[in-house]
Amino acid sequence: MLDITRQTANFVAGLKLSDLSGRCREAARTGIIDCVGVMIAGAAEQPVRIVSAMVAASTQNDGAPEVPSGRNLAAPDAALVNGVAAHVLDYDDVALAGHPSTVLVPAILAEGWSLDSGGADALAAYAAGYEVWAQVIALEPGHLHERGFHPTAVMGALATAAACARLRNLDSTKTAHAIAIAASLASGLVANFGTMTKSLHAGRTAQSGVLAARLADQGFTASLDVLEHQTGFLRAHSPSGTPDIENGTIDIGRNWRLADLGINVKRYPTCYATHRSIDAMIGLVNAHKLKPDDVKEIRVHTGVTQRLMLRNTNPQTGLEAKFSMEFAMTAALIAGRVGLSELTDEFVSRPDVGATFAKVHCTTTDEIMPGDQPFAPADCVSVVLTSGEVLEHAPVVHAKGSWQRPLSRDELQDKFMDCATRVFKQGEADALFEQLWNIEDLRSIRSLRLTNDRSDA
Repeated sequence: MLDITRQTANFVAGLKLSDLSGRCREAARTGIIDCVGVMIAGAAEQPVRIVSAMVAASTQNDGAPEVPSGRNLAAPDAALVNGVAAHVLDYDDVALAGHPSTVLVPAILAEGWSLDSGGADALAAYAAGYEVWAQVIALEPGHLHERGFHPTAVMGALATAAACARLRNLDSTKTAHAIAIAASLASGLVANFGTMTKSLHAGRTAQSGVLAARLADQGFTASLDVLEHQTGFLRAHSPSGTPDIENGTIDIGRNWRLADLGINVKRYPTCYATHRSIDAMIGLVNAHKLKPDDVKEIRVHTGVTQRLMLRNTNPQTGLEAKFSMEFAMTAALIAGRVGLSELTDEFVSRPDVGATFAKVHCTTTDEIMPGDQPFAPADCVSVVLTSGEVLEHAPVVHAKGSWQRPLSRDELQDKFMDCATRVFKQGEADALFEQLWNIEDLRSIRSLRLTNDRSDA
């Protein structure tokens, strides 16, 4: 049997920033920048306000700020609230069949702030968490979504514990205990997609990582074979029933999946399963100047697992619409875009929007593309006009913003500014972006201008 728990812990405990290639650092930096921007934009949403109201302000000097209010919270509580904010808009980045940044970044910021860690430590912690997640998921041939588990909340628990263990400079044994503690805190159900609880998955997972590393640091113990044991994490969560814990490959630290798989930045605040189809539909709308009355039918061919995630065929709220291919195609047709302004209850409930859902027809394939996403090899979209003419977009394999088709610095900054200026002034948001872009050189995470109550912000 593989010694998965110990070997992943050995990697985390020994990881140095100098071990990371430029490509790894680029991916980690991109994830941190994108997540912070989305976190700021999401902070005013009702689910965040509810969670925030349930945690008390801290009077301790080792607390961490709620973003962007600046309210001082205990670090686990800051990770919780900021994690909900980072995921509530479903605008955060995607990789490893989940959302690594939305759990890693809130945990790293909260624990890093508490410890007065530097920016280089934040990048190393991000890489540690990502690589642990990637290594464990590589040993499972099935897809967690199909079992009903949200990978962000399940694999993310291990990842955040690893990241926080790295920030705390825990030795290999304590790091293994931290990962093992987090393995019993992992939970999150796909059935709660399209509700407030999906964002709670992210907040609780970030909080769990902080808690697990702190417990381990104080001598709290767990099973050091928890990942590979016959009653352990991989078997318990296995959708295939056959995790490769006997003859699989443990190559963490040699095969850098952060460099290979990277980070996919979202251009639309909807489930990533819709993004390739949205690119195609907007392409057709723009190329042919389509109006809603021109269109008789919209045909989408996508993957079975994608369709499983997109459970809402007739959404009634903005939250439900985030998990609806029908809405995604409708918004692209009616508004010519799918942005934060469209993901509102008011837009979703418009009569013309609701009437267009019925024009969208989806078919699926069992084929899955190689890589880390359980998606079809490509999404295909065509439009049948009222005249009978059929317009077809070329199959879309990678959405714009993906690691294969990345955003430029300017494009990434445009998204960040659109999010951050909902709270900050233009100059303040610009300054924060520059700090994050140069995070490797940041001497202290505490110098990040994450709040809008600073006299020097």
